[in-house]
Amino acid sequence: METSELLKRVRQIEIKTRGLSSNIFAGQYHSAFKGRGMAFSEVREYQYGDDVRDIDWNVTARFDKPFVKVFEEERELTVMLLVDVSNSLDFGTVKQLKREMLTEIAATIAFSAIQNNDKIGVIFFSDKIEKFIPPKKGRKHILYIIRELIDFQPESQRTDIQCAIEYLTNSLKKRCTAFMLSDFLDEHDYGNALTIANRKHDVVAIQVYDRRLEQLPDVGLMKVRDAETGHEQWIDTSSKKLRHAHHDWWLERRQQLNDLFTHSNVDAVSVRTDQDYVKALLNLFAKRN
Repeated sequence: METSELLKRVRQIEIKTRGLSSNIFAGQYHSAFKGRGMAFSEVREYQYGDDVRDIDWNVTARFDKPFVKVFEEERELTVMLLVDVSNSLDFGTVKQLKREMLTEIAATIAFSAIQNNDKIGVIFFSDKIEKFIPPKKGRKHILYIIRELIDFQPESQRTDIQCAIEYLTNSLKKRCTAFMLSDFLDEHDYGNALTIANRKHDVVAIQVYDRRLEQLPDVGLMKVRDAETGHEQWIDTSSKKLRHAHHDWWLERRQQLNDLFTHSNVDAVSVRTDQDYVKALLNLFAKRN
């Protein structure tokens, strides 16, 4: 993408998504993803009933009477976006490509995080880790992230969600809230890795998909191509049996994904490219309150 075109696209997304995060998501995001950790605040004299494990022995020794540490809920979060950049995202039949919607959702979350004074970073993944942007604050950092979301060119075309989840678990020492954005068209079993990651971090899954994944149109012979493997074949969409089989595959696939997220205790939401992702995100936030 040419520099002038890229800057124009960055500006468009900034105006739209910053407005959404300011006017719609600010309060909901804060209450749904406020800090879950506890930070040291001050010390005070020991009172009957206090937990002896909270005694500050250094202060106690200095004043010759017991003092305890007082903790308060941490308000500052580290937010990570795990962004699928495999080729299957370059698909869309109605309103926009999956990649375009994914970019807008990621940018909206990023602006919401910054307004909540949180750090934000990104892990771009295909079937390997394509790029890691360490968590930081500030508008300049956000605009850099949006530029990368729009114009990043991955080296690989395929998907391996497990590698992204394991990288998150191993590379971020401090607990974070991690938004995993993908179409989740990955046949590998990553359930165990997701469960482990969600014990250490707060993982949230956002699936973006096209309506043709749900239902094939009746348009006769159609040439289809797997974006990640390059395999092409002709299918006869006028066959009711074929269309029903495809729809059954989608229902089974969706149920498997729902079961995986439930088993891993991961909050999740699915958004279709011709639907309103604002409503979907608000539902996700509401579910966590």
